Amino acid sequence: MSVSDTPAIVDAIRTPFGARNGKLAGWHPADLAAELLRALVKRNKLDPATVGDVILGCVAQVGAQAANVARSAVLAAGWPDSVPATTVDRQCGSSLQAVQFAAYSILAGGYDAAVAGGVEVTSIVGVGAPLLPGCGVPFGPTVAARYQSAGGLIPSGIAAERTAARLGLTRQQLDAYAARSQLLSIGPHAEMNRQAEIVGCAELRSATAGRAARGPLLDCDELPRRGTSSDLADLRPAFEPTGMVTAGNSAPVADGAAALLLMKESAARTLGLQPRARLIQLAVAAGDPTDALSGLCPVTALVLRRSGLTLADIDRFEVHESFSVVVLGWLQELRIDSARVNVNGGALAFGHAPGATGASQLTRLLCELERSGGRYGLAVVGELGGQANAAIIERIPDR
Repeated sequence: MSVSDTPAIVDAIRTPFGARNGKLAGWHPADLAAELLRALVKRNKLDPATVGDVILGCVAQVGAQAANVARSAVLAAGWPDSVPATTVDRQCGSSLQAVQFAAYSILAGGYDAAVAGGVEVTSIVGVGAPLLPGCGVPFGPTVAARYQSAGGLIPSGIAAERTAARLGLTRQQLDAYAARSQLLSIGPHAEMNRQAEIVGCAELRSATAGRAARGPLLDCDELPRRGTSSDLADLRPAFEPTGMVTAGNSAPVADGAAALLLMKESAARTLGLQPRARLIQLAVAAGDPTDALSGLCPVTALVLRRSGLTLADIDRFEVHESFSVVVLGWLQELRIDSARVNVNGGALAFGHAPGATGASQLTRLLCELERSGGRYGLAVVGELGGQANAAIIERIPDR
C-alpha cells in the first residue's frame, strides 16, 4: 500500500464532556453531533457532498438515540440528504470502531472521505436504557448457561473487582491512579491540548427548545476536579460491600461527542488539505467477558504485531480509564512505563460518554503528539463483553 492510499486523519475535534445532568443535558444527541459536522465543514472548507459516509458510535440506541442517530445528525447539520450515515455499537469502543470501519472502507476504495466518531448524551438516554422492562435480557439463557460457573455475565464493576483481586492490586493503588488522572487533566499540557481539540459550546448553538441563542453552554470539560486525592479514601465500595472499586476510581458517565475527518491521503492533498496523521494499523480482539482486562492486552499486542512496531516505538498511549484497575492491570501485564500513558489524564477525570470515548481518545492522542513532537501514538479501549479496539497513528509533520 502506497502512502498516498493510506487513510489519514485530516481533522479531529470533540465537544467538551459534560457531567450527567450537567450543562450539556439539554442537547439532543443528533444536534450535538451535528454541530461537530458543521465545524468540520467550516474548519476545512469542505464540501459535505464529498463525504462518502458518516459513521458514529452510540451505545444506548433507544429513545432520542434510536433510529440511526448518525443519519439524524447529518440531516440536522444541513448536509445534503445524499450523504449516507450509520450508527454502530461496540460498547465503550463504538467510536473507535466507527473509525476502523471508515478507514477500511477508504482502503477498499469505497470512498475517499468519511467522518467517523460518536455521540452519547447520558443525561437523556441513560447507559442502562436499553435494558427496558418487558424487552427481554440481552444475553439470553444459552449465554448465561455458558458462563454459569463464573457466576454469569457479571456487570463491568464486578469484573473490575475480580481483576483487581487476581492481579493483587490494592485500594490505595486504585485511588492513587485516579488521583493521578485528575491531577494530569488540569495540568498545563492538558489545557494546551484542550484548546486544540475542543470545539467549545460557545462556538456552537443549542437547537433545544427554550435554549436557542442563550449563549455559551459549556466551553471546557465539566468533570475534572481539583483536590481529589484527599476525598478518595472516604468513598465506599460501589459494587461489592468489601470491594476496592469506588465511584472515585471508576469513570463517571458523561455527555459528549467527537468526530474525525478521514480521507485517503492523496485525496486530501488534492483538495489542498494537510493531513495531521496516518492511521497506521487498527485491530479488534476479544477474550473472557467476565474479566475486565481480557481484551485489552491481546489487542495491544495484535495491533503492534500487524504494524511491525514495538512498545518502545510508541511515544504516547491513550488507554481508556473505565476503572483504575484496567489501566494498572494493562501496565502491569505489558510492563509499560506509565510516563508515556494518559499523560493528560483520561476518563477517570474527563468522564465516559460511551459512544464518543474512543474518538475522543484518538483526538486527545493526536493533539498530544503534535504538542510533544512525538511520532507514533496508540489508543486502546476495553469494552463490555471482553472485547477491545486499538489504533496506531503516525503524526505527519507540517510541510
